[in-house]
Amino acid sequence: MSSPSKRRDMDLMKLMMSDYKVETINDGMQEFFVEFHGPKDSPYQGGVWKVRVELPDAYPYKSPSIGFVNKIFHPNVDEVSGSVCLDVINQTWSPMFDLVNVFEVFLPQLLLYPNASDPLNGDAAALMIRDHATYEQRVKEYCEKYAKPEDVGAAQEESSSDDELSEDDYASSDDAIVGQPDP
Repeated sequence: MSSPSKRRDMDLMKLMMSDYKVETINDGMQEFFVEFHGPKDSPYQGGVWKVRVELPDAYPYKSPSIGFVNKIFHPNVDEVSGSVCLDVINQTWSPMFDLVNVFEVFLPQLLLYPNASDPLNGDAAALMIRDHATYEQRVKEYCEKYAKPEDVGAAQEESSSDDELSEDDYASSDDAIVGQPDP
């Protein structure tokens, strides 16, 4: 096993052992979703986002690709694609950083201190500069509409396959099969 893949696996395990819910895609270690909660004392508090992470082959020497799956209103997040404009991820990434840094430091700081002078969402940036109170209200509306905890859970359930059903799901799916004898 090469050093970058060992490091990638170690970083992913470290993230999974922290308080983050991680959902791998196709049983791979290079693409996965992480449940991310908005930081306290910010208009994003109470919001929960599903964040897609893609690790390049050269990780940790090349930065991960980070994107919000559910909508977020933020000057440095593209509203359509969810991609994130963050210097530490895009330009100043270092192998000293790991995935836990992304979710415990970089993303919370991005939400706490948006940079309206380098926007991916021009509407959010303009509103933040022109009318901060209305900007914060819009952020809260987006949280309420797109970032409720049950929305993230529902999105995860939709993407799971049939072989990952819980015992309760098996019981209810048995009932749905006509002619299936009760156990």
